[in-house]
Amino acid sequence: MQLRYNFRVYPTPGQRQALAKAFGCARTVFNDALRAREAARAAGLPYLSDAELSKLVITQAKRTPDRAWLAEVSAVVLQQALADLNTAYRNFFASAMGRRKGRKVAAPKFRSRKDSRQAVRFTRNARFQVTAGRRLRLPKVGDLRVRWSRALPSEPSSVTVIRDAAGRYFASFVVEATDTPLPETTGEVGIDLGLTHFAVLSDGRKIADPRILRRAERRLRKAQRVLSRKQRGSANRAKARARVAKLHARVADTRRDHAHKLSTMLIRDNQAVYVEDLNVAGLGGTRLAKSVHDAAWAQFTAMLEYKAARYGRTFAKIGRFEPTSQICSVCGVKDGPKPLNVRIWTCGACGTIHDRDVNAAKNVLAAGRADSLNACGAQVRPGSVPAPRGEAGTRSKPAPTGVR
Repeated sequence: MQLRYNFRVYPTPGQRQALAKAFGCARTVFNDALRAREAARAAGLPYLSDAELSKLVITQAKRTPDRAWLAEVSAVVLQQALADLNTAYRNFFASAMGRRKGRKVAAPKFRSRKDSRQAVRFTRNARFQVTAGRRLRLPKVGDLRVRWSRALPSEPSSVTVIRDAAGRYFASFVVEATDTPLPETTGEVGIDLGLTHFAVLSDGRKIADPRILRRAERRLRKAQRVLSRKQRGSANRAKARARVAKLHARVADTRRDHAHKLSTMLIRDNQAVYVEDLNVAGLGGTRLAKSVHDAAWAQFTAMLEYKAARYGRTFAKIGRFEPTSQICSVCGVKDGPKPLNVRIWTCGACGTIHDRDVNAAKNVLAAGRADSLNACGAQVRPGSVPAPRGEAGTRSKPAPTGVR
């Protein structure tokens, strides 16, 4: 399994200038290649191959006065910029032809020097290395000081140097990590994700929603108000913009840390984890959009999925149309939809008093077990029971005489 290991790096002023050159050269090659393909398409010419494009925007461009400065950076950086463009085109074509799942992917767009995120990638051909002094040596950049928080599990195949909107630099290593299954356990858990509580587990535990963005809103409002008053193009505006970016980066880091800790705990303690496949994109268009995006359910479930695959656990999503809030987890009777303000309800069939979220989590667990054991023919969902006399059924009128 390929994983990314991110570490903070601290380049010197000279190394920052060298990295800025690398960012600019990679961006120029990407834009030149995109412009060449667009021009060929507009002229009705055949699609430019990768080799033709590399020769046109790198090899020949270096010999011209306007692009001679491309030789000041590693050639691998320029080749990887072309690889990114080719990947973008492949994703666009696959999406347009219906071979790619998920949302439609747009055609590649030109990169801007004002983008909040700049990145360049070095592969093994660039001969980057981690020195004996634990520094990252990059061609035509130098030895970068790295804050190592953990050891790399294997020799990295590539490293991407990233500059984010807050002005921080990171080194992202791609490594091949061997799967290390954890000792088997008998625990299984269903998770009901929500906003009142971030996660409610089928065993009754409730994980509070950290509301990280909400807690930082006051500082963000103040920083954004200061930013709006600065003159455009001034140095003070750049400082104010960096301040806002740092606050947003802190929110994102805190949210990611919370998701990592919770997902690790759930994967470590349970052999199987089941969640509901929520329509996050749809919920993001409602009045609850800010709270939905602040919860970052998609990020959390993605972490559960890859950690389960790495550590030999079972992870599955149940259908988003599964009526987990309407079914009694004890007797299996469907009690109908309920408004969101109903948090506790009593089953009309068996009389069990349910916490809405805990009951939904138990139904998620039952549905996940059923989906995973269907191939064996096992019946693991609560079986349906006859409705007691006097209970409202599917008919709105009394049955005719003689019909039972």
